[in-house]
Amino acid sequence: MRFVVRAESRGRIRVHADITRMSLDEADVLEYYMRSVSGVTNVKVYDRTCDAVINYSCSREDVTEALALFAFSDKARSLVPEHTSRVSDREFENRLVNRVLVRYGRRLFLPHSLRVAWCVYKAVGFAAEGIRSLWQGRLSVAVLDAAAITVSLARGDHDTSSSVMFLLGVGDLLEEWARKKSIEDLAGLMALNVDKAWTVREGVETLVSVSDIQAGEQVVVRMGNMIPLDGKVISGTAMVNQQTMTGESMPVRKAAGSYVYGGTVIEEGECVYIVDKEAGSGRYDRIVNMIEESERLKSVSESKAANLADRLVPYSFAGTLAAYALTRNVQTAMAFLMVDYSCALKLSMPLAVLSAMRESGRHRITVKGGKFLEIVSQADTIVFDKTGTLTNATPTVADVIAFGGNNSDEMLRIAACLEEHYPHSIANAVVEAARSRGLEHEEMHSEVEYVVAHGITSMIEGSKASIGSYHFIFEDEGCKVPDGEEDRFDSLPEEYSLLYLSISGTLAAVICIDDPVREGVQDVIRELREKGFEHIVMMTGDSRKTAAYVAAKTGVDDYIPEVLPEDKAEYIRNARQNGHKVIMIGDGINDSPALSEADAGIAVNTGAAIAREIADITVEAEDLSTLLILRDVADALMRRIDMDYRVILSFNTMLIALGASGIVTPATSAMLHNLSTIGISLYNMTDLI
Repeated sequence: MRFVVRAESRGRIRVHADITRMSLDEADVLEYYMRSVSGVTNVKVYDRTCDAVINYSCSREDVTEALALFAFSDKARSLVPEHTSRVSDREFENRLVNRVLVRYGRRLFLPHSLRVAWCVYKAVGFAAEGIRSLWQGRLSVAVLDAAAITVSLARGDHDTSSSVMFLLGVGDLLEEWARKKSIEDLAGLMALNVDKAWTVREGVETLVSVSDIQAGEQVVVRMGNMIPLDGKVISGTAMVNQQTMTGESMPVRKAAGSYVYGGTVIEEGECVYIVDKEAGSGRYDRIVNMIEESERLKSVSESKAANLADRLVPYSFAGTLAAYALTRNVQTAMAFLMVDYSCALKLSMPLAVLSAMRESGRHRITVKGGKFLEIVSQADTIVFDKTGTLTNATPTVADVIAFGGNNSDEMLRIAACLEEHYPHSIANAVVEAARSRGLEHEEMHSEVEYVVAHGITSMIEGSKASIGSYHFIFEDEGCKVPDGEEDRFDSLPEEYSLLYLSISGTLAAVICIDDPVREGVQDVIRELREKGFEHIVMMTGDSRKTAAYVAAKTGVDDYIPEVLPEDKAEYIRNARQNGHKVIMIGDGINDSPALSEADAGIAVNTGAAIAREIADITVEAEDLSTLLILRDVADALMRRIDMDYRVILSFNTMLIALGASGIVTPATSAMLHNLSTIGISLYNMTDLI
């Protein structure tokens, strides 16, 4: 497609597409295509003018070359997410413009008598809402609005009542738009994709891209993994965590005949199901519904604001009656009706929280509810899992030491065959090592069994194969070291994490995992301490020697080695009972109990699906400095909420005083009140840091 450069400056260019018109869908295609270009930092496409403003940090030639290659092709369209906010933004924009044009059109072209009739007609709706609220025994803001409009009409002040209704309508429209946009942005972040899944094709389990799975195919999902698509179970039994779909806190049993939803996670067991819906059908909409209905969005501050707003309404009426009793002046009394605290308090707080959640998302932090940001701001204790969290998210296989005359490549191939079904950073390292050595394999084992925090067992060619920790292989499984190889076993390198593979009860190989501490972790730990965390603890299933080494490298306050999942959860439970606000950060299936027990559980995004599902917050695995950003956003949110309280209470109190003293008219008070509410709400939609 041909583009013409309209204007440019350093790192910014505005171009015009050489087409007669651009649809909303085409604007999305161009925007997301340019966003995919390396070095492009921001893109804004204006469909009405067919213009695009592009900010970039790469070379100008990279941008112009990408534009020259652009076309509305299927490949470009595939870059656009299932849902974008462009259509809803245009819908609300048109509604707002139409509302303004209709109002001023009536004032210009309708005679006075018809304008009065229209005003009375609209007032009936507000009066009905106020009466309905009173009938339900509630003195709400609807009663205040109805009283202010009715009194204005009774006094013959139709302009004031019309202005009040117009501003209330604009405020409601902006509130609806702001909340819908924030929820859509959040839902887009939570609608996580699953890249690959196991399908049964010609009787063999095959790992394929989810986008290639068709309706009617069979998919196998095991413990700890995410169900990629909707469908009906045909075999197996599983306990499924479907909180992101339905809000249920407890896992639900799924057996043959049960329906499972894409995006939910198996906590226990495994199942085979037939795909009913292909990728991209329904998950986003279900998440939107869950967010809208879920109380998890509500922080303590939001609930406090709503309660305070409700408590203040009776005082507004009391002030109205007192002012009239003292002055016998209706206009003075109306100052209390035209201004209330409820609108601003009830609207601004949720918008501030939703904005904080959206801003977190831009830093690749997914927050599932406002209350968790509040907890992050208040927390004084943070507990880290070691492997895949404090240590590198992508550990590597340093060596494979075979025992019993086995071939090291063959042992690595078997290990990868077992490990690939249960993704974890260590398992991923084994699978990647086999792939890099060209050790491809077909499924050679029977059903695999995962023992949380211990290892995996299965049958291979009639022999039992087990892979896992020292405790699992030698104590639980009772495996032996081959005769005559005890010295080799005793001299295994101590600088690595060790993974043990046994076949038929005999040690077959030891896989040495290089699991280095993440770069920059020590700085992150130090800055977390500076930001108010008093206790920073590391827990791991590794030996005391390995744990002590990592603790010294990272700078944590304390470490607890050789722990099982229940030990992690017990530690956090005790800390909470002692009055601490605790955050837990982990990535594996074995971290799930601790993530659930913490005040706020944080999972890294490369970890097990069950950890991401149970966690309240998900952060970028490659850069733990996102934890610092999360704390900054949470602290900034609490500061903004405190400021909102002060501004709303002081400004509206001032308006009441000015109205009661006769300095401003009721219409002016209503206008300033509604404009301040809109202004605070729009401010609360801006970034916090």
